[in-house]
Amino acid sequence: MEQLINDFSPGLFIMQSVIFLILLFILVKVAWKPILNSIRVREDSIKEALEAAERAKEEMAKLQSDNQKLLEDARKERDGILKDAREIAANLKEEAKTEANKEAQKMIADAKNAINTEKQAALAEVKTQVAQLSLQITEKLLRKNLSDDKAQKDLIKEFVKDVKLN
Repeated sequence: MEQLINDFSPGLFIMQSVIFLILLFILVKVAWKPILNSIRVREDSIKEALEAAERAKEEMAKLQSDNQKLLEDARKERDGILKDAREIAANLKEEAKTEANKEAQKMIADAKNAINTEKQAALAEVKTQVAQLSLQITEKLLRKNLSDDKAQKDLIKEFVKDVKLN
């Protein structure tokens, strides 16, 4: 460092200072404006990028809000569809139950009617058989009792008396 202080020349210092100032002036005239312009362009592009990021953020928030709304609407619609499906299923079940009860009542009524019809037919057949048996028994008794003429005449007289009395 001492050597630098001993070698100091004021003329050289002034000459270097003048060259430095000329170089600085040239740089200010030639390079300073493009550097400032590039800094401004860079600053503007950063601002635009920040604004675009803010707009994108707002748009994302809006999309999320829209998505939430769509999701809520879809859930409500799903719940409505499920509710309707449950109601339809309950109605179908109730209709099937009612139809089954009606069918069972109809079958019971048909069975009762069939039983009554068969009962009436059986009673009629029994009556017919009883009547036939009664006639056969009466016929056999009358043939046995009326085999002689005197018994026949007594029976006729008895019938005639009964007819006159009634």
